[in-house]
Amino acid sequence: MFNFFKKKTEPKNKVVEIYAVAPGQFVPIDQVEDPVFSKKMMGDGFAILPDSAAIYSPVTGKVVSVFPTQHALGIESDGLDVLLHMGIDTVELNGEPFDISVQENQSVTSSTQVATVDLVALDNAGKNNAMIVVFTNSDTVVDHIEWIADGQVQANALVAKVHLK
Repeated sequence: MFNFFKKKTEPKNKVVEIYAVAPGQFVPIDQVEDPVFSKKMMGDGFAILPDSAAIYSPVTGKVVSVFPTQHALGIESDGLDVLLHMGIDTVELNGEPFDISVQENQSVTSSTQVATVDLVALDNAGKNNAMIVVFTNSDTVVDHIEWIADGQVQANALVAKVHLK
């Protein structure tokens, strides 16, 4: 009669679509030139070597953190925690080449530009410009990842489907 005590269960087989954050070269995570990422210490994922300064959200979700050094964003999408890390060893640049255009608690989609990155400044600083997308809770929430992209991709192109447990 009353459903007060029934547990609400999440639907099984939830899929989170993942998109390219910029036009450029798709790189599997194990080929990223940083062992913290390539050995999946922070989780599974991928990178884009961008051809453009405009960087977009890899998922539909909510921004949960903007790092003080502007080099990274955390986004939550249907229980999947997504880190967008802009460049390698860029924390020491103290935000200089990054112009973040979103705020914490803001809803985003793959068409939301989240940042503009000065790629020339990164190059001049000797930094790798890989835009790295990591699923930081992949060990606990991901059943499997269906990779779709390979090679050159356009911004907002579907690159993967993450199947959640």
